[in-house]
Amino acid sequence: MNLVIFGAPGSGKGTQSEFLIEKYGLFHISTGDVLRDHIKRGTEYGKIANEYISKGLLIPDELMVQILAAVLDANKDNAEKGVIFDGFPRTIAQAEALKAVLAERNMEIGAVVGLEVHEDELVERLIKRGKDSGRADDNLETIKQRLEVYHNQTKPLQDYYIAEGKYRAINGQGSIDEIFARIIDAVDNL
Repeated sequence: MNLVIFGAPGSGKGTQSEFLIEKYGLFHISTGDVLRDHIKRGTEYGKIANEYISKGLLIPDELMVQILAAVLDANKDNAEKGVIFDGFPRTIAQAEALKAVLAERNMEIGAVVGLEVHEDELVERLIKRGKDSGRADDNLETIKQRLEVYHNQTKPLQDYYIAEGKYRAINGQGSIDEIFARIIDAVDNL
């Protein structure tokens, strides 16, 4: 079972991914975590990625696909039960590249779990997360830029995955447990 967890910044992708990993034994690939790790270690990928992330922009597709393929190849055994992709793909070009990368490894996406949250709630969650975690990209100016990028570049993926019959819309508001119950209902009924 390979899942994409999809939604705007602050929609709860990371939180719900943790629950899905525990329930289904999935291997978690959070592109945000992978990129932050590269930035922290000062790798070449990290230096390039930081130039984009610090401005609230998306990483170039080619770079993100290279990083993702390397993570999959380095974790073949862990990915046997399935993978949850958190924060990727973010563009239609990335979705097509992911499809190709998975096909090369005899894998495919089973479903796209779309966490749908009102924009004012997203901003509130991200401001709180920034205060709690100290994440530099969780400030109002960068949040607004990230949401604009999401609406312009990432949101069209919803239609792409709907057309493929893979998108499962999930109400992403309410308690963490309520949201998770909605996800389980959708995933168990694939």
